[in-house]
Amino acid sequence: MFNDIGPLELVALVVLAVLVFGPDKLPKVIQDVTRTIRKIREFSDSAKQDIRQELGPEFKDFEFEDLNPKTFIRKQMENDELGLKELRNGFDLKKEMAEVTDAVHSRDTESSSSGAGSGSAASSGSGGGRIDMSKKPEKPAAEDRPPFDADAT
Repeated sequence: MFNDIGPLELVALVVLAVLVFGPDKLPKVIQDVTRTIRKIREFSDSAKQDIRQELGPEFKDFEFEDLNPKTFIRKQMENDELGLKELRNGFDLKKEMAEVTDAVHSRDTESSSSGAGSGSAASSGSGGGRIDMSKKPEKPAAEDRPPFDADAT
C-alpha cells in the first residue's frame, strides 16, 4: 500500500503526527485510523462479494483488477489467440521506413533493384509509374494581377 514511501519520509510523517496531535493523543488517533481503514476494507470486500453474486456463475473468475486499463491490455497482449506475436514478428520497421523514405524522396525502389535496365524510363520523369512530389513554383500569366492583401497594405 505504501510502497513508494521511503524511510526518511516515514520519519518525517511520524514527527509531524507527534507535533500535530501530541504524544498523549497519538495512540488514540492511530487506533481510530486503523479502525477506519479496517471498516473501509470490509465495506469494499462486501461490495465486491455482492457484485460477484449479482453477476452470476458466468463471472465467477472475474477480478476487479482486470478493470484497470493497463492490466487489461497487458493480459490481452499476453493472450496469443489473436496472433499478435506473429504480426509483431512479421513487421520489419527498418524496411517500412526505407520504403517510405524512398517514396518521399521520389526514388523508384524497383529501378534501383533492377539496375540500369530501366534507368532511361526512370530518368525521363514520366515513365515507370513515378510520381513527382517536388514542389514547383507556378508562374502567373502576365495579365493576372497578384492577390490583394488588405492587411499587408
